[in-house]
Amino acid sequence: MPPPVNGPVGPLERGLAVLRELTRLAAHEGRTTVRPGDLVRGTGLARSVVDRVVGTLEQLGYVTLDGRDIGLAVRLMELGNAYLAASGLPAALGPFAERLADGLDESVSVAVPDGGGVRFVVQVTRRRTMSLAFRIGDLLPAERCSPGALFAAEWSGADWAAWRARRAEDPLDTAFPAVPPRHRPAFGEDFEARVKEAARDGWAVDDQLIEPGLVAVSVPVRDASGRIVCAVNVVSHTSRHDVDSLRAAVLGPLGAELPAMEAALTARRPRPAAWGGSVASGVSVASGVSLAPVAGDSGTAVGEDPARMAKRELGAGFLQSLARGLAVLRALGGGMAPGLVGAGPGGGRGGGMTLSAVAEATGLARATARRSLLTLVELGYAEADGRAFRPLPRVLELGYAPLAELGFTDIAQPHMRELVRTVHESASLAVLDGGDIRYIARVPTVRIMSVNITIGTRFPAYATSMGRVLLAGLDADARAAHLAGVRPEPLTRHTVTDVAELARVVERAAEEGHALVDQELEEGLRSLAVPVRDARGRVVAALNVATHAGRGSAESARGELLPALRATAARIEADLATASAHHALGAGERVGA
Repeated sequence: MPPPVNGPVGPLERGLAVLRELTRLAAHEGRTTVRPGDLVRGTGLARSVVDRVVGTLEQLGYVTLDGRDIGLAVRLMELGNAYLAASGLPAALGPFAERLADGLDESVSVAVPDGGGVRFVVQVTRRRTMSLAFRIGDLLPAERCSPGALFAAEWSGADWAAWRARRAEDPLDTAFPAVPPRHRPAFGEDFEARVKEAARDGWAVDDQLIEPGLVAVSVPVRDASGRIVCAVNVVSHTSRHDVDSLRAAVLGPLGAELPAMEAALTARRPRPAAWGGSVASGVSVASGVSLAPVAGDSGTAVGEDPARMAKRELGAGFLQSLARGLAVLRALGGGMAPGLVGAGPGGGRGGGMTLSAVAEATGLARATARRSLLTLVELGYAEADGRAFRPLPRVLELGYAPLAELGFTDIAQPHMRELVRTVHESASLAVLDGGDIRYIARVPTVRIMSVNITIGTRFPAYATSMGRVLLAGLDADARAAHLAGVRPEPLTRHTVTDVAELARVVERAAEEGHALVDQELEEGLRSLAVPVRDARGRVVAALNVATHAGRGSAESARGELLPALRATAARIEADLATASAHHALGAGERVGA
């Protein structure tokens, strides 16, 4: 799609253009942040327009803004999660992909058609030195991957014409950052022949089409009407298989699972997006203005337009049409809401949402919701099927692939930096590792006298605030077993060394939801910690602030630091839930596995 111009282009289209350009720069160039000028050049929008769009997206929590540096925020994954939830594919086929990956000892993915390309929606990776994986949300040219040949077998004449036009416009595949660009244009006749073979054989192969060394085999998964909905893809490396040996190894297991996969596909039901218990859960903007109607709030009537409320609070710089449009896109992930339209006759597509259901879920007037829906349909982010509206795979192009790579510490670090700016003390994140805690992230403060600890440092859990919070997060049997094996040593004159007393201290930490340790690890060192929980409520890490004991009493430290610590942990937990709603966290420190 060509960049928009400064004409009669709606705020929603402008906002989506900015998000696409941010994603392009992150995917193509690996840039974690960009400047406003980069977005002006990439979108063709005026600087004043870019500034208003970025300001609105920051208020929504979808981008980060640090001075002039703009970056994608984890909360943006809510939009992609809406599509994944509405499609039902991760829930229906994810368990099969896991089982196949374990049995074949190869990476397994699920891909869906997206125009003339192929987009990945499920990924189960085998971790090796030579890692083979696509990111969820990555878009590949149909002609350069095995699922593409399967999908193209059902293309119409118009689809083939659009594909040929794209090839002519971009012969080197520069618009597909997930694959290496071609060095010279390729002819399309080979792809058309492979499409015919795939239609005849019922499977397709990729013999180093994407890049040298990568081979893959794909089979189609069909709905009850026989239409191909998605493809299951097994990927390997030529150091393990050539394409013939891979095909011989995987076609049998794939064929054995296909009937059950197709049954699961037909039986699947869309489920609410992971960002809230209902489609009206909304998102709180950075200023604290809720973008959702809240029942029982005396200041807000149910059904009141939340973007209008935010506009009143935040002023003229807030683009309420953009906020409304993104709220509509999020709402389409809540296919369990009232107004759900059932699956079509073939059962291959998940249900959609009626206009009335979208309006009710977002608190918008029907006319306003309809304008947003029609814009999303026109731009390729949603489809209308009778009375039903559904999000389309293209939603995943809005930041999902680069954000899906983030690991636990990547998600936590921005919130820790904000915590340090707030309390002016160092902050750390640790996990339980045997009888010790191990530091996995740290943001120091700048002081003449500060606490000096590095990543990977280990301390005995019994003498640290983070250790006690982590022990408090264990179930009763695991906690008792851990404490039974502890032989506390007096690291300072303040260290609790009696095991029974230590058990009471840990129990109190469990009841109070935090732990304060005052000079038990080292004279003069005081620390306060709170738990960090995953989406299932399990304590997977601890967050602390460390300070010098001479800066006040223990109780004053608790009163000053605990609210900020808890708020930071809650923000980390919210991002963890969003990032892991449909797949495991990306590379980096993994917790709670």
